[in-house]
Amino acid sequence: MAGAHPTFRYVDRDGTPVLEASGTWTVFSIRTLRRRRRQASPAGSTRKPRLIDLTHVERLDTAGVLELLQLAGNEKDIEFRTREQGQADLFRVVQTNMVATPPEPKVNWLTHWLGEVGHSLVDLYHQIIALCAFFGETLVVLAGAFMQPRRFRPTAVVGQMYEVWIKALAIVAVLCFLIGVVIAYQGVQQLRQFGAETFTVEAVGIGIFRELGVLLTAIIVAGRSGSAFTAQLGTMQVNQEIDAMRTIGLNPIEWLVLPRIFALVISMPLLVFWGDMAGLLGGAVACTIYLDFTFVQFFARLRDTVGIWSFYTGIIKAPVFGMIIAAIGCFEGLQVRGSAESVGLLTTRSVVESIFCVIVLDAIFSIIFLLAGV
Repeated sequence: MAGAHPTFRYVDRDGTPVLEASGTWTVFSIRTLRRRRRQASPAGSTRKPRLIDLTHVERLDTAGVLELLQLAGNEKDIEFRTREQGQADLFRVVQTNMVATPPEPKVNWLTHWLGEVGHSLVDLYHQIIALCAFFGETLVVLAGAFMQPRRFRPTAVVGQMYEVWIKALAIVAVLCFLIGVVIAYQGVQQLRQFGAETFTVEAVGIGIFRELGVLLTAIIVAGRSGSAFTAQLGTMQVNQEIDAMRTIGLNPIEWLVLPRIFALVISMPLLVFWGDMAGLLGGAVACTIYLDFTFVQFFARLRDTVGIWSFYTGIIKAPVFGMIIAAIGCFEGLQVRGSAESVGLLTTRSVVESIFCVIVLDAIFSIIFLLAGV
C-alpha cells in the first residue's frame, strides 16, 4: 500500500521513459515536493516521459495533476494510466485545458519610461484629490467646532504645542544661528571685493527675516513634527484604534487632527521668531569677528536699514506653513493601511510632500509680496 506522501520516479519500460507516481497528490500534500522536484532528473534517460503511471496514486486533484504534468515536461500529448475512471477524467480535463503562459511583451525603454511617468501623474492626481477632500472635511469639522466652542480641546492643543514648540526650540536655534553665521561669512567674503562689506548686515537681516528663517524652520518642523504626526496616527491606524474611535461615535478629525493643526499654527510664528533671533545673533557674532563690529553697531544698523515689513513677511508665512505641514502629516497618517511598512512609507511621503508644498507656497508668497511692493 502506497504511503500518504506523494512520491515519483523516472523509469524506462521497454525503451519508453515513464513517470511513476504514488501516494496522495493533492494541493496540501504536494508542498513537500518543491525541493525534491528541483533535484530530480529522469533516471537513465535524458528524454521526457511519454507515459505517466498513476495506478498507485490514492488521491488526486487538479493541483496534483498540474504538478505531474510539470514533472513530465508539460507535454499535452503525453499518455497516462490510472486505476480509477474519475482520475482519468480529471487528468483529461486538466490536460485539455492547459494553456501555455504567453510571453511577456517586450517594451522598449522609452515606452516603459512614458508608462512610469503616466502612472506617477495619475497617482499624483488622485493624491491631490484626496488631500483636497481631507482639507474640506477638516474645514467642515472646524466650522462645527467654532459654532460649538465646548468641542475645542485646549488641553490636547497645549500638549501638542509642548511637543512641536518647546521641544523644537533647541534645534531651531542651533540651525538658524549657524545659517546666520554662514550668511554673514559669505556676505563679507563677496562684498569685500567691492568695498561694501558693511552691507552684510542688510544681507543677514533681509535673508533671515524674509526667507531663510521661516523656510528653514518650516523644513525642520516638517521633518520633526510632520513626520511624528504621520507616525502617531499611522500606528493608531494599524492598531485599529481609529476604527474603534469611529465605532464609539468619535470623529478622528475632531479629536486627533484639529488639536495638531491648532498647535502647529500657533507654534510656527513663535518658532519663526525664535529662529529669526538666533539667525541674527549668528550674523552678529560673525560680523564682530570679520568686520570688527560691536553688537550694538550691528543691531543699530539693522534697525536703520531693514524695514519692519521684512520681519512681517516671514511671520505672515509661518501659520500658513504650519497648517500645511500639520494637515499633510495627519492626512498621510490616516492613509496608513495594514502594516508597519506602510507607516514608514507614508511618513517619508509626508515629509517630502510637506517640504515640497512649503517651497511652492514660499514662491507664491514671494510673487504676491513683490506685486504688492512689500
